[in-house]
Formats: sequence, structure tokens, C-alpha cells
Amino acid sequence: MTARIYSQLSLMMFLQFFIWGAWFVTLGTYLAGIGFSGTQIGTAYLTNNIGAIVAPFLVGLIADRFFAAEKVMGILHIAGAVVLYFVSDLTSAGAIITGLLLYNICYMPTLALVNTVSFNVMDTPDSEFPRVRVWGTLGWICAGLSISFLLSGFTTNVEASTYPMCMAAGASLLLGLFSFFLPHTPPKMTKEKPTLGEILGADALGMLKDRSFAIFALCSLLISIPLAFYYAFTNLYLNDMGIADAAAKMSLGQMSEVAFMVLMPFFFRRLGVKWMLLVGMLAWAARYAFFASGDADDLIWMIYGGILLHGVCYDFFFVTGQVYVDQKAPKANRASAQGFIALLTYGVGLAIGSTLAGMTVEAMTVDGVRHWANIWWVPCVFAGAVAVMFSLLFKDERGNTNEPTAALTD
Repeated sequence: MTARIYSQLSLMMFLQFFIWGAWFVTLGTYLAGIGFSGTQIGTAYLTNNIGAIVAPFLVGLIADRFFAAEKVMGILHIAGAVVLYFVSDLTSAGAIITGLLLYNICYMPTLALVNTVSFNVMDTPDSEFPRVRVWGTLGWICAGLSISFLLSGFTTNVEASTYPMCMAAGASLLLGLFSFFLPHTPPKMTKEKPTLGEILGADALGMLKDRSFAIFALCSLLISIPLAFYYAFTNLYLNDMGIADAAAKMSLGQMSEVAFMVLMPFFFRRLGVKWMLLVGMLAWAARYAFFASGDADDLIWMIYGGILLHGVCYDFFFVTGQVYVDQKAPKANRASAQGFIALLTYGVGLAIGSTLAGMTVEAMTVDGVRHWANIWWVPCVFAGAVAVMFSLLFKDERGNTNEPTAALTD
């Protein structure tokens, strides 16, 4: 991979996740400010998960077979920019939720397309892709910092405004135009139409006969349910607690994600896959316990601690899980297995979680006051129960459980 291509891919990945971080983090605060109930906020975030479920169909049936990936990505980002800009001007719940659904159907397929464009031009993906992907995390961090320190100059309560959505729409338009200048990534030359099972990763279903993989798949789905509470309501929680520049402070979680990604090979050698996964699950429970117990005064360190645990929560479970699947699955079924787990987590699990989170917040809102301690104990207990089940039932019977993959060691 040449320096020029590396620069192109890095900018692409930066903008890809800058867009997501710009509108996704503060959406709950904005919607609450215009009168959305907890259930309606949960439904708004559910549109993102529906987009994740639809994405494999769009990529598998269209992008992979007929058109160059960079051109499909460009069209989707431009269309998404237009949709998101119009959504920022809407006021009714039904119209906003419908608009967000259309937007997420445009955006979520591009997560797979940026990977397709990247892998197509890489000589050694195991070592090259992490150096490109890290720019996505940096993009998310910069989105949070931009909201708190740049957009705040335009309005007093920027996180409850439409400015973050407009910024995301502008970045989406920029990436859409830039996509047409990315390395050419032609469609897969195949005459056979992919089956529904291939698109959904059903080739990996045979792996569920393995008890440990089945437990891992089930726990991956279940742990994604409490994860949705964090994505949908943390920014609103921080604003309710009176913590200034909440979006920027939430970006500390992505900073810790980068730090723990660097440290993962060290932990792999000492803990192995099972304990890495278990620590990741327990970190979710600890995070929500910190949120439930913290405040904006003497115990504010607990809130910051919960945010900083994001690196452990995400890297130790989700990244380790990808490594486990890659090592567990037969070579011919690796892509299918990864797609299947992604569908369980980012699709089904987070969809259930978004709905449950919205219902929980609404049930624990009395006279317009959200009782956050009670709200956070729900995902805390849920994550703890999943961790206990995993620790009792999961056994990693692979021959070499402590060796990280090349992607983690380069």
C-alpha cells in the first residue's frame, strides 16, 4: 500500500466515523429537548439497528454484484447528507423517526463498503488495516470535540440543537464527493445470485453445534442489549447531571479505546480469550454501576471512570470476539461467521436494547424528572447476569487460546 493510498483510506475512515459520532452521540439530548419521550428516543436509535440489519441485503445484492464499491458509497453518503439535513428541520416524532430510518438505511451499508475499499488495495491487511481503522476512532473523537468546542460558538446549548446533525450532513456530503476519487473497487465477478442465507451469514449456523461457540453467540447478542443504554442515553444523562461539554467528555471513551487496543496483545498473552471476553462483560456492569452511583460533585470521578471504561468494554469483548470468531471458524466460513455475529450484535441485540432502554427511561421518568440511578441499575444487573452465565458455560477448547492474531501484534 503506497503512502498516497494510505492517506486516501485514512481520510475516508476518519470522515466515515466523524459522521456517525457527530449526530449519534447527542441525538438523545436533542430529541428530549423537543419533547420526545424515552420510548420515542429509543425508537429513534432503533432506526440505526434496523439500518444494520438492512445493510447486508443492500451490499450483498447490489454493491457486491453490480457496481463499484466506492461509487455506491459515494451515492449513499450524498443521499444520506440530503436526508439528514432535512431531518434536522423536522419537528414531529413520526417524521423525524421516518427520516432517521431512511438516513440509516443509507449510512449503515457504508460501514461494510469502507472495509471493502480498504481490503481491496491492501497487500497485508492484517498489519495495514489497523493503521487505517484507527483513523475512524480519531474521527469519532474529533466529532465530539468539535461539538463541544467549535459548534458551541453558535448556540448556548449546542448538544440540544440541530447543529450536530447539520455538521454530520456536511461531512457526509464531503465524503460522498471524495468517494468518487478513492481507489477503484470493482464488484465481485459472479454469475450466481447470493442466497438469503449467504447474505445473513447463515453458513455459520453449523458452528452453533459447537457448544462454546453457541454460548459465545448467545452472550454476544445478550451483552449488546445493555450496550444500547450507553449509546442512546449517556449524553442526555451527562447533560441532566449538569456536566459541561458532555460530547467532548464522552470522547474520552474513544481515547481509552485506542489505548487499550495498543495494550491488547499484552493482555492476550496473559489472560487468553475467555478471560478477555469475561473482563469485557464485567466492565459493562462496572460502567453502569459507576453511572448509577456517581454525581456531578464529589463522585464525579465515577462518571469519568464509567466513560473511560469504554476501551475495556469495547476492545475486550467486541474486538476479542472478532479474533475468536476468526480463529474458531473454518477459513471458508470466516466472513460468514463474522457477518453472523455482527447481525446478532449490531442488528438484533442493539435493536432489542434500544427498545428496552427507551421503555426503561420512560418508566423511570416521574413528573419530567429522569431517575438515572434506577435507570442505570437495569443494564448493570443485565450485563452482570450475562457475565455470570458466560463464565459458567463457556469453554474455549481451541488449541492455542493465548496467541493474538497478526492484526493485534503489528
